[in-house]
Amino acid sequence: MKSVLIAPRKYVQGRNVLAEAGKYFGMVGKKPLVLWDPRVKAAVGATVLKSLEEAKLEVVDVEFKGETTKAEAARVLAIAKEKGADVSVGVGGGKTLDTAKAVAVEGKLGVITCPTIASNDSPTSAATVWYSEKGDFMGFDCWPFNPDIVMVDTQVVANAPVRALVAGMGDALSTWVETQAAMRTRKVLNLGGGTPTLAAVALARLCYDTLMEFGVEAKRAVELHVVTPAVEKVIETNVLHSGLGFESGGLATAHTIGNLLTGYPECRALGMMHGEKVAFGVASQLCMDPDIATAETYRIIDWCIAVGLPVTLGDLGLAGAARERFKLIGDICAGPGSLCASHAFEVTSEGVVDAMFAADALGQERKKRLGA
Repeated sequence: MKSVLIAPRKYVQGRNVLAEAGKYFGMVGKKPLVLWDPRVKAAVGATVLKSLEEAKLEVVDVEFKGETTKAEAARVLAIAKEKGADVSVGVGGGKTLDTAKAVAVEGKLGVITCPTIASNDSPTSAATVWYSEKGDFMGFDCWPFNPDIVMVDTQVVANAPVRALVAGMGDALSTWVETQAAMRTRKVLNLGGGTPTLAAVALARLCYDTLMEFGVEAKRAVELHVVTPAVEKVIETNVLHSGLGFESGGLATAHTIGNLLTGYPECRALGMMHGEKVAFGVASQLCMDPDIATAETYRIIDWCIAVGLPVTLGDLGLAGAARERFKLIGDICAGPGSLCASHAFEVTSEGVVDAMFAADALGQERKKRLGA
């Protein structure tokens, strides 16, 4: 069986790197379609557009409408074709970036991602996660190639709400937990179509180790909107290490539960971010995996509490929810084609729901012990 590692062609991270956008965009094309929402454009637009103008690039400026739907991707693609854009650039959060990637693939364009928050590992990946107009998870596509360039301005990320960075830590946390499962069985191919390389496994472990050591410090710094070595390390972990680790390592129950929680009105009402829902998926996966030591589970749950990630159903707005409400999650996890097939043990619908309630009880207990 073959091993496969996939990755972007160039990764650039540092304070104020968006001031060099023209230099890097010009490596890929001369007429970039820049996709961003009004809030992001207000924050970084002047810097980016000035740099592109200085580089004599012709900009196709397009407003992102807010959701990664196939209709939105088709709308943006039509503009790209009409204007003759040669590179699709997403500037903003994961949904903007995922839409830009889909446009690039369908339009045979270059692709650049410029995340302005480090809330998930979308920027480096060759995948687009699709949602309905209401925000329900609809599935994902794995594209033939990763972005040509990923640019991460760490000052811009530090200026964003700290909740986004913490959500990214939740997404990154799952990388090692899920890659371990994939490595034990190698039953489910990674998103590159092969088994994990040693490099992917090492990056997944690096995610975990970096988060445990620097996560709390990075959160504290971003609350002040300052860039410190801890912030730089955690941003790199959330974006690069997690992106390469999840895509070339493997996925399992944590992401399946996290994605399916998107359909719950309570989660939408709280504006739960992808990485926050995945964090509860991690807690649930830990509670159903017989190979995970109790001490490791406690360490992870306590760390989640320290940085502010959800570890109970109440954190998701689902306190007191009846067991029947989670049957669909259990059925999909245990069903054909599920990422949960990565596990070395049988995954049943009842076992998944049991694990969710066990995670909820564990989270409540650890919070009491920590006085949180």
